Amino acid sequence: MKASLLLVVLALASVIPARAAEDPPKRSNILFILVDDQSPFDLKVYNPASELEAPNIERLAAEGMVFDAAYQMGSFSGAVCTPSRHMIMSGRTVWHLPIGPGAKNHCPPMLEENTLGAVFNRAGYATMRTCKQGNSYPAANKQFTVVHDATKRGGTDETGSAWHAEQVLNYLKNRESTKEAKPFLIYYGFSHPHDTRDGKPELLAKYGAVNHKDKVNLPPANPKQPALPINYLPKHPFEHGHPGLRDEVAVSGVWEKRDERTIRNELGREFACSENIDIQVGRVLKKLEEMGELDNTYIVYTADHGMAIGRHGLQGKQNLYEHTWRVPLIVKGPGIKAGTRVPGNTYLLDTLATLCDLASVPAPDSNEGTSFKPVLEGKGETVREVLYGVYNGGTKPGMRSVRKGDWKLIKYDVLDGKVRETQLFNLAENPNEFLKEHGKNDPKLTNLADDPAYAEKRKEMEELLLAEMRRLDDPWRLWDQPDDGLTAPGPEATAKKPKKGRKPKTAP
Repeated sequence: MKASLLLVVLALASVIPARAAEDPPKRSNILFILVDDQSPFDLKVYNPASELEAPNIERLAAEGMVFDAAYQMGSFSGAVCTPSRHMIMSGRTVWHLPIGPGAKNHCPPMLEENTLGAVFNRAGYATMRTCKQGNSYPAANKQFTVVHDATKRGGTDETGSAWHAEQVLNYLKNRESTKEAKPFLIYYGFSHPHDTRDGKPELLAKYGAVNHKDKVNLPPANPKQPALPINYLPKHPFEHGHPGLRDEVAVSGVWEKRDERTIRNELGREFACSENIDIQVGRVLKKLEEMGELDNTYIVYTADHGMAIGRHGLQGKQNLYEHTWRVPLIVKGPGIKAGTRVPGNTYLLDTLATLCDLASVPAPDSNEGTSFKPVLEGKGETVREVLYGVYNGGTKPGMRSVRKGDWKLIKYDVLDGKVRETQLFNLAENPNEFLKEHGKNDPKLTNLADDPAYAEKRKEMEELLLAEMRRLDDPWRLWDQPDDGLTAPGPEATAKKPKKGRKPKTAP
């Protein structure tokens, strides 16, 4: 009897499909959220004193991982967005982009065929993007199968951030109706909080702000406006090297003013636009939850770069202080431990490598970024030891920065040698990069570059900066560096063998 029963069980097993063994595991979706011009310090996640209400972003942080040292490598253009977005799409370092000096020698042809949308199309993903138009990487943007791009910086649902949300929601509803089985990669980009920061009326009122258009008179004071940033200054201590820079002299509502009323009003506008972004992020998260896809989706929240808005007496994104060089980076998804926090030491250019790694898709050979999937899995806290930054969209050679551990160096060589400055900060002790102009009664809360007690550390960091400039094919050198025989930067920029006895150039 027992033998007969065993035969029946074996026979049934042979005809019932072994679904668990045959069906491949469901591939994860990816939702990549990119906002335009947002300092990490706008968010409570990075600055508990911030008055910005962003519960959906805070939810992502509580349910995922927050990176405290995520950076965009820099720019050779005043439109910092452009190289930043090229790096996100291609995984290339700043001097190896198709739009940069030396592109002929340092960038493979037809790079767009190995950018984010193209790579995931080939991997069998359904790809969709919505974002602003302009100051990006058009050839890479076109690789996504579904594209709805438009610049939306107005104060209504049709002219503002809700428009981008609608594109994503319509795409998800269409997937539902067609029963699309492919996993998706959605590039969910916003046009705000980039200026002009025309927020929705109810959100502007919440933060005590108005869309100020009077260049002569100051905006009204309002106690609801956000407080001044902790490292606010009415003026930067020295010329930063980009005369007439649009972001410093022509932002509507600010222009060249740095008084308290102007900056607080502009921060109110920034927060109104950022809270609206948070609302639109929440709408998409809710839809994914209703579809049963939220738990199977990696969600990345970041910005193309930070912003000053009064910090250090600056307004724009063309500097290398932490509020601008750093970016917010929050990642939630399968296998990521909730409520975790790491330094990371990542660049935005690591995006392609990481998303490929999470999706088990081979990264293209043209990629130069490093996947931070091991960090997301809790196998380490950092991707690299050293971080390099550049801004030289104005006068050359421009600004350079390097960070290792708690130490950070910034050097300025601008205005044809008229401004040559060095800054050294210990970010553990001086995270806000206070300068003597901030008037802090603590010898550690200032620029330490000229303090004899830190001469060796300055020398070490300057050597590290030069090594990074050489490694990354930076085509310029600063006044106190060997010129390395560099030719004048341009399409043919190359490094020649140094000649003995040559003095360093003051400018290329």
